[in-house]
Amino acid sequence: MERHEEPHLVKRSKWRGALTVVTFAALIVLIYGVRRDIGGVIENLKKVNAFALIFIIPIEAINYDMYARLYIRLFKILDKKVGYWDMYRQNLELNFVNHILPSGGVSGISYFTLRMRAFGVSGPKATLSQLMKLLLLYISYQPILILGVIFLVARGHVNNIIIAVASSLVTLLVVGTFGFIYMIESRQRINTFLTAMTKVLNKLLSIFRRKPETINIEGAQRAFGELHDNYKLFKENWRDLKLPFIYMVVANATEVAAVYVVYIAFGELVNVGAVILAYAVANFAGLISVLPAGIGIYEGLMTAVLAATGISAGVSIPVTIMYRVLNMAIQLTPGYYFYQRALKAGLTHRD
Repeated sequence: MERHEEPHLVKRSKWRGALTVVTFAALIVLIYGVRRDIGGVIENLKKVNAFALIFIIPIEAINYDMYARLYIRLFKILDKKVGYWDMYRQNLELNFVNHILPSGGVSGISYFTLRMRAFGVSGPKATLSQLMKLLLLYISYQPILILGVIFLVARGHVNNIIIAVASSLVTLLVVGTFGFIYMIESRQRINTFLTAMTKVLNKLLSIFRRKPETINIEGAQRAFGELHDNYKLFKENWRDLKLPFIYMVVANATEVAAVYVVYIAFGELVNVGAVILAYAVANFAGLISVLPAGIGIYEGLMTAVLAATGISAGVSIPVTIMYRVLNMAIQLTPGYYFYQRALKAGLTHRD
């Protein structure tokens, strides 16, 4: 007897296969892009304190712990209960997607929104949790950034370039924060802005699919309205955001600590303020990179900022490369594993 598959199952299978191919191809590009760096790291491992490098693992574990706790608190405000280990794993998956498919975080938000359906979380609530995470992430980095500048001033490592970079970052963070709040405060503004974005996406998608409206505008506008309503829950319960803010401060601090551990492994006790500033610049610039994990842009900018603070390229380049390779190996390996499990189970189903 001939077996016929249901059309929706065939469509899902093709979609899942295409997504697997795209992400695998992006992963190959990433590995190819850092192939020389990997060789350099292996060579430098003989020259550094390998014991010190081990501390990166618990530091990264704490980082993911903070993100898991953050989502639990954010969803609690939105009247949704999620499990700790579910969120811990989702962060690993999300980090993998954001590294492999660079799009300024858009790929990650889309993936997270789709993935959270498996845990009974609606699209607008999942999207808002991501936007709130990014908002808290950038706001919480401001006191760390200011502290970094104080460290630089105390050691006499400040010049016009450093002042300009730090001022630009703080301005960008403040303007971006108020811009986001201004948009989402009004149902009309958020609807106008996101509807325009949806139309642009439909035009781009129509190049590949001969369909004028891949994303239904009316359905999207209903979701935008729900996004605004959910935001009001955060506004009404703003005191409950104190813990999420603390979680993000710790998460940012662990990222800087992971970089500094590599300097210690190289026997270099550099000014922590320089690392704080360089990390911020590299990550902001990496958001607009068209290559996976911001290859090239991240390393180049971090080295340039560190050089401006008096840290020689001879020290900063091998440290930055080693941090990047080790960091990606620690995070992307489990992220890829859980991502593949999610694909096999179906992204909107719990595996």
